[in-house]
Amino acid sequence: MEQQPAFYFDLASPESYLSAERIMTLLPVAAEWIPIRGSALPVLSDAGEERALVDALAEQRSLQAPRWPSPFPFDSEQAMLAATYAKQIGRTVPFVLAAFRQAYAGGRALDNADNIVIAGSACEMHPAALLKGCELRTVLGGLEAATALALERGVRDVPAVWLPGSEGRPDQLFHGDDQLEAAAVALSDQVPAQ
Repeated sequence: MEQQPAFYFDLASPESYLSAERIMTLLPVAAEWIPIRGSALPVLSDAGEERALVDALAEQRSLQAPRWPSPFPFDSEQAMLAATYAKQIGRTVPFVLAAFRQAYAGGRALDNADNIVIAGSACEMHPAALLKGCELRTVLGGLEAATALALERGVRDVPAVWLPGSEGRPDQLFHGDDQLEAAAVALSDQVPAQ
């Protein structure tokens, strides 16, 4: 089976939020959305620099200015477990978009279980099931395995788009929201014309 492109993100990353809002319209084929622990990656973003970058990028792209959650940055561990649970039940994209919007459009930190539950409710995930799902060993194992695979593929920061190699071409990796267009062009070169 042919591998699918991957979109790696952490809900604590506002730059990942910008990419999540744009990726489905930019890439010519769907990418698999994969939650990973950004804190386990080699490059850790400075919160002040990331905030300034995201404010500028949102303005350049005519997107809503972020409403910054307090605290920022927040501990995203439970939110990332919730995103992994959502992935396991086939609700990744709706949950992740709702969670990102809670954090960066609503200004609600995702280190609070109530805010995670609100995001889950927005995509018809039962609150008790979502919170219980965060406690499952299979969910923790899924998040750890996804993070390990991302590191193996060379992901060093989020957001990142990984494209599998094809026809003798090596895998390609694009880091940062400003690289989404380059990822789209590279992927277009791989996708046969219809």
